[in-house]
Amino acid sequence: MEFSALAFAQDVVAILKPVVHAITSLGDFSMAGPQSAPIVPAPSAAPLSPIDVTTTTGSEGSHPAINMSPIALFMQADIVVKVVMGILLLASFWSWAIIIEKTGRLGRVKRQAERFEQLFWSGKSLDDLHAGLGSRGDNHPMAQVFTTAMREWRRSFEGGTVNAGLLPGVKDRIAKVMNVSIGREISRLERQLGFLATVGSNAPFIGLFGTVWGIMNSFSSIAASHDTSLAVVAPGIAEALFATAMGLLAAIPASVAYNHLADGVGRFAARLEGFSDEFAAILSRQLDERAR
Repeated sequence: MEFSALAFAQDVVAILKPVVHAITSLGDFSMAGPQSAPIVPAPSAAPLSPIDVTTTTGSEGSHPAINMSPIALFMQADIVVKVVMGILLLASFWSWAIIIEKTGRLGRVKRQAERFEQLFWSGKSLDDLHAGLGSRGDNHPMAQVFTTAMREWRRSFEGGTVNAGLLPGVKDRIAKVMNVSIGREISRLERQLGFLATVGSNAPFIGLFGTVWGIMNSFSSIAASHDTSLAVVAPGIAEALFATAMGLLAAIPASVAYNHLADGVGRFAARLEGFSDEFAAILSRQLDERAR
């Protein structure tokens, strides 16, 4: 009986041993749980210093800085554009010299004419006035007209009294010499005004020629370098526009000054003609009185 019980106990142990082993393995698996993923360290914080975002280019894409000052544009321009700019610059300087000289001259003769008219209508005799002008050497236009008429007047009476039949000829000669004197004085005032008119009408076209030439050079640079960037096109375009600007810089003052000075000379010519008519009337009246 003891042997049977021992054999039965061994059989039970042999049967339960795999079951216990399976339960033990299942417990170990449930206690361990799923293996977690490896922890990756957090990325470092962004740098606080400013980041350099300057575009970097290779040696082929880099272009030197362009100096756009007027002197630099002139020095870097093509020889043809330089000649155009030089012509326009000289024309501008000469125009301003004429403008300053003619403006001062016109203002001066107007003031002299006002003083002479006050002296002429002051009641002083014509002979005394003529002698006074001759001693001072006055040479403004109105005094010249007066002196020319008085010289012809005295020549007409060098042989004594004038016959009444010769009076129309004397009056006609006096009128003619005054007209000639007026024309001569107005021609002096108008001298070099034609240059202002020429510059005012032609300087924009000269500058336009420089513009066209500069644009042609720009297209030639594009074709040669196979690069359409502004660094290649800008110098030629700047030279072209600068030539146009110089043309306008010379033309606008010359045109405005020509119109102003021509109008002033025309007004002064009308003033001289009015004076000559009044003086001719005075001389004609005195001739009629002498012929009586």
